[in-house]
Amino acid sequence: MKRIILSIFAMSLLIVSCSEDNDDNISTEPLGAYEDGIIISGEGSPSSISFISEDLTTSENQIYFNANNEATGVYLQSLGFNDDKAYIVVDAGTITVVNRYTFEKLATISTGLTYPRYIAFANDKGYVTNWGDPNDETDDFIAVVDLTANTVINTIPVGNGPEQILVEDNVLYVSHKGAFSTNNIVSVINTSSDVLTTTITVNDNPDEMIVDNNGDLVVLSSGKPAWTGDETKAAITKIDMDTNTVSTTLEFSDGQHPELMMYLNGNLYYNLGSSVLSITDDATAVTSTPLFTTGATTLYGMAAKDDRLYFVDAVDYTSAGQLFIYDETSYSLINSFTAPVVASKIYFN
Repeated sequence: MKRIILSIFAMSLLIVSCSEDNDDNISTEPLGAYEDGIIISGEGSPSSISFISEDLTTSENQIYFNANNEATGVYLQSLGFNDDKAYIVVDAGTITVVNRYTFEKLATISTGLTYPRYIAFANDKGYVTNWGDPNDETDDFIAVVDLTANTVINTIPVGNGPEQILVEDNVLYVSHKGAFSTNNIVSVINTSSDVLTTTITVNDNPDEMIVDNNGDLVVLSSGKPAWTGDETKAAITKIDMDTNTVSTTLEFSDGQHPELMMYLNGNLYYNLGSSVLSITDDATAVTSTPLFTTGATTLYGMAAKDDRLYFVDAVDYTSAGQLFIYDETSYSLINSFTAPVVASKIYFN
């Protein structure tokens, strides 16, 4: 009897050992060549998309063309990422759906869009800001996209020049930069009913938005520049998303018109020209003292992740752009890479 028990015990040890060995030998296949890295989009001409590996050891330009042997279209405006797909939004009126890790083309949405700008996702739907006719201030809308059929199934009328779009707790916030004119509102849309519920007035030309660590929606409005003959103040506005009301407005001095913003580790970064400035979540005023000045000739986009600050330089709008990567603590340049023509947006895949 004792011998039988010992044999059973030995067999159980062997089974456990084999099981553990199999677990140790399990390998995860990469999802694609463009997994775990930095994606840079460029408006063109021609428009294109570049990739840089997360460890900064490899880079590749023209990744969409390389995967599909076709161009991305005229004036690539933005990308959106949802599950295993990426959505390439082109001003000319199309959205190309690709596998986000291989960039192989899956579908094209080519009807129901007029001058599309940005896309966000909620409740298994895509929401795309559309200018309509940029010279007509009454025909702007948000296109609602069925992500399974890749078709526009509804439109939500909104004010002039809807630009960036952000989703928080299934509520959409849309900044209205004003297309070819100007505007000063943020639209709030309920994604359960797909109805515009309210608009929030901010300073002129609101564009970039983030949610800070305090749970506030932070909106950067660049104001009207002096060359318009009707200069207005730029501002950073904080919105209480429980009440959808403005809680704080931090205005800039005349002549200061930041256009870019990013957020990392409780610090809100913005630009004045090619210089980078920062305030904390609880700041009561903006600062005009730069932390450092980037190497960009024409700073056109910036983003932040994992203690690094990323900047794209559109250079002269005809040559290849540049990506600059800085350390958030020392503000020292870590590396730089060639980027698309008119490099404008930075994403993390």
